Amino acid sequence: MRFDDLYIAAAAVHVPGRVAVADAVADGLFDAGLADRTDLLSVAVSDGESPPEMAAGAAAAALRRSGVAPGEIELILHADVYYQGHDLWAPASYIQRVAVGNRCPAIEIRQLSNGGMAALELAASALTGGARGGSALLTTGDRFCGPGFDRWQSDPGTVYGDAGTALLLSRRPGFARLRSLATVSEPELEAMHRGHDPFGTAPFAVRRPMDLEATKRAFVDEVGISYSVARVGAGEAEALKRALGDAEAELGDIDWFVLPHFGLRRLSRTYLRSWGIAPEVTTWPFARTVGHLGAGDQFAGLAHLAGSGLLRPGQRVLLTGVGAGFTWSSAVVEIEHPPPPYDR
Repeated sequence: MRFDDLYIAAAAVHVPGRVAVADAVADGLFDAGLADRTDLLSVAVSDGESPPEMAAGAAAAALRRSGVAPGEIELILHADVYYQGHDLWAPASYIQRVAVGNRCPAIEIRQLSNGGMAALELAASALTGGARGGSALLTTGDRFCGPGFDRWQSDPGTVYGDAGTALLLSRRPGFARLRSLATVSEPELEAMHRGHDPFGTAPFAVRRPMDLEATKRAFVDEVGISYSVARVGAGEAEALKRALGDAEAELGDIDWFVLPHFGLRRLSRTYLRSWGIAPEVTTWPFARTVGHLGAGDQFAGLAHLAGSGLLRPGQRVLLTGVGAGFTWSSAVVEIEHPPPPYDR
């Protein structure tokens, strides 16, 4: 979908702390071979902050930077992947109370690692045709810890980090304009993260900690590797093609690429080689210091670029995401003016 009057007023990421990958290997937490293949330097790790607390911190920073008043927020969407700290509880309402204080709809989004991008699409649709000047606050937050998840081993090739992120989408001008956004779904791949496991009656009743490699192997053994690779490639390509087409752009017109925070081998295979781009024009230099932030890689990556002083008016940024299920999203953003100085 093409957009003409939607803007990004601010983006923020709240990183609670980092653990060096070398220390994790020395402590026996992370396999040395996997560490070499992922090529990460450090991973964001929370010693106590919950996902909603980190998301609220990012939301407060985004609101402060944007100048958008709480009364202008018409919608709050919070995307997450993992446990939010309480059972039968609404984390979006917590974030609303702590960071905003208004009474607009506040809703949780569960589309796994594509959750932030899914929230962006929903918010863009909600704001289009709405009152001029309206805004939506989008947040993500995750903390990947035991006993249910092993950030170092549960998904070989990707290491999971803890952080909160936020993005302020607005009908009033911001530092960047949202030019296009496309999402593609392929439910035939949903079993890749289910395998042959039976449906459980409680979290982690079937296996603990989670082993995403086991479910992927079970799925591929049943349908074949060529089927899986073809479907994944087709979904990624379609989302990219639609987003570029709606923005009237080619891949060569993109100045910066905000990519999922995979390890380097997986990132190279999925994006760098197939798209013919160098790591230096992507968010990899930042990603390798924090790891995969659940639903928040894209918001965090844009916040990093905004705070780095690298963005210039007229530059185009491609945000792309993928989540189990499967869904793929791509968005083209055009920089209108240099963002204000950001804290990281």
